[in-house]
Amino acid sequence: MIRFRLGLAGLASTSFACSALQEAALSLRMWDHPGHYVEQTPWFRRMRPDFEALECRELLRSLVASNRFIPDFLTPRPTTPWPDFQDELAALRATPPELVRPDLEWTFLPHDGAVPPLLADGLGDPVALLERVAGAMEEYWERCMAPAWWPRARPVLQADLVYRARMLAEGGADALFADLAHRLRWQDGVLSIHWDRPLTLARDEVDVDGRGLVLAPTCFARGAGTYIDPASQPVITYPARGRATMAENLLPPPADPALGRLLGEPRARLLLLLDEPSSTTELARRLGVTPGAVSQHLRILYDARLVGRARRGRVVLYARSALGDELCAADGAPRRGGS
Repeated sequence: MIRFRLGLAGLASTSFACSALQEAALSLRMWDHPGHYVEQTPWFRRMRPDFEALECRELLRSLVASNRFIPDFLTPRPTTPWPDFQDELAALRATPPELVRPDLEWTFLPHDGAVPPLLADGLGDPVALLERVAGAMEEYWERCMAPAWWPRARPVLQADLVYRARMLAEGGADALFADLAHRLRWQDGVLSIHWDRPLTLARDEVDVDGRGLVLAPTCFARGAGTYIDPASQPVITYPARGRATMAENLLPPPADPALGRLLGEPRARLLLLLDEPSSTTELARRLGVTPGAVSQHLRILYDARLVGRARRGRVVLYARSALGDELCAADGAPRRGGS
């Protein structure tokens, strides 16, 4: 267990961020531990030929310990809600050289007994090792992750942030942390992560006040997690809500005839899809139509107060309103958050 102590200042400075480099680093788990993140399996099955063609693939594989831990330097703390991937690579390259060896030892020694040879051989020149790792991550991102996976995953992460902001606004910290991840416990100003098995960490208590806490959704976790060395800036990763929608079968069932007659079949299907916040581009991709056609239907649904919208950076996300939920519930579709 690790405890994060949040006074009023720490709670006020808690923020959310999505990191492309974090997703790339955590996704390395998929190549040798695919069964842990089943909703991602079809994507990575398609990516495997591209991954196996990478000359750096064994270096990338070596970055994941047998218990799925990765070195902290692979996931520098986000400094903005949506950091640029190249800026994150620059932060990785700027890791203080004296931190590389202890970081690798904390990652691998407790469970594997040794740092993998491909990494251990580079410890004589940690700056060069960091450059090799950053170059490998960049190639992996460009060849495997960025072409198809990231355009699908990004809206999932964006939707999660919109949902969490609403939870915080409507229910405060109690509601937010209760819904974030099953390993988290929030009580008396202490946010605790409880693991299912004993873990070896550098320390078990973090004072957040004056340092801020970043909460980062990910598609590659089954519960809350944090850096191996909590002496680093406080970060908690948690499973992104809606990540199961990344499975291949994304179209809703046909709408009930009554709902179709009321709204028209295209708008009825669109409303059923909006159980989770989505962008116009993502909805168009899932329905196989143009973004312009989706925008026209969304405008009508928004004017009828059946959907709401929220801006996240440059992207506008739409989701069913309470009235839209009631209409879909009458059709037999689940309410938002239902099963």
